Amino acid sequence: MNLNQTRTQLQTGSFDQRLTRLYDGLDAAKARYLHLTDLFEESCGDAEEIRFFSAPGRTEVCGNHTDHNHGKVIAAAINLDAVACAAKTDDGVIYIKSENYPGDRIDLNVLTPVEKEREKSASLVRGVAARFKQLGYKVGGLKAVTVNNVLKGSGMSSSASYEVLVGTMLNYLYNDGKVSAVEIAQIAQYAENEFFGKPCGLMDQMACSVGGFVGIDFADPAKPVIEPVAFDFAHCGHALCIVDTRADHADLTDEYAAIRREMEAVAGFFGKRNLRETDEAAVMDNLAALREKLGERPLMRAMHFYGENRRVDAEKAALAAGDFEKFKELTVASGRSSYMYNQNVFAASQPQSQPVALALALSEAILAGKGAWRVHGGGFAGTIQAFVPLDMLEEYKSKLEALFGENSCYVLAIRPFGGTEV
Repeated sequence: MNLNQTRTQLQTGSFDQRLTRLYDGLDAAKARYLHLTDLFEESCGDAEEIRFFSAPGRTEVCGNHTDHNHGKVIAAAINLDAVACAAKTDDGVIYIKSENYPGDRIDLNVLTPVEKEREKSASLVRGVAARFKQLGYKVGGLKAVTVNNVLKGSGMSSSASYEVLVGTMLNYLYNDGKVSAVEIAQIAQYAENEFFGKPCGLMDQMACSVGGFVGIDFADPAKPVIEPVAFDFAHCGHALCIVDTRADHADLTDEYAAIRREMEAVAGFFGKRNLRETDEAAVMDNLAALREKLGERPLMRAMHFYGENRRVDAEKAALAAGDFEKFKELTVASGRSSYMYNQNVFAASQPQSQPVALALALSEAILAGKGAWRVHGGGFAGTIQAFVPLDMLEEYKSKLEALFGENSCYVLAIRPFGGTEV
């Protein structure tokens, strides 16, 4: 279908079934996709065959900063996503224009890192394409426009959703959808590590690519163990809220990288590559020697890692048993561990800026004994997560937005689908 045919099908309801599997508000979804076709025409002209793609953001439920050291996490896809209108081309160039940003033009004859692209979206596109080709999959030209309502710097992984979206387009346009969701996540992580220059773990990409509530064990990142978590969150009497403190963490890459680096330094003391390969008892028995060599913070971050792995198992068990009160107790414990031991609630380089800490303090004042709260995602700036009893939702949302601004508190749904063609 060309653009006009696609618009007609959107307006006459031919896409309704496909849209309702992804979105609660059909009218809003149709308007968004019609807007997407307008953007495509403005930036790319027409094409013989227009196709739509979507990749969700994610929420981290437990396992804060454990994935990059081969730990365990619980994560879930959410109902905010990056969407694309795309068409194949035969010019050997990937051209992607994101709304309100300049377009990226990637020559597929150059699939090695480009220094001037580091920490820019072009590097992610080039990295995804490079990894597809390295793994023996097909790559080819395309032109696309994207719209992303996964907030940048929100802890909902806008970058991972974008990477997964690029991989999903290449998967369906050139590989008949044969590349698995797990492998697309691994390809996305490769692009972010090797081309973008951020040493992230795999949790964000995996949650965005796979969808739903998932427990993930990264003991072997090449073959992560993915376990759906059977829990009917819609009927637990609580809302999942993500509060955006509207503080930018774009300049905090080294703060994030230091967590992984320091955890791996503790592992290196024992001749290991990551904390999952080490024995917690051995770490505790060698605290004095470790402290002398590495200082204190790496040791506390290691303690956080081991504790979070146990909490992931405990939270999965609590959810499986339908014990949401136990789940909330463990969620609060996870947040305190991130604050005290992992130390990613505010940046040591910017101690005067503590919006996440303030959001947590206010959440505790409102929800103590009734709900749960924790830092969300990478931390330092950005967002917190809260599980709020439904009869307190209006109060909680009102008080947090009075502090951080209108529409800063998002009430989310869990999306059962990961990266997909619409």
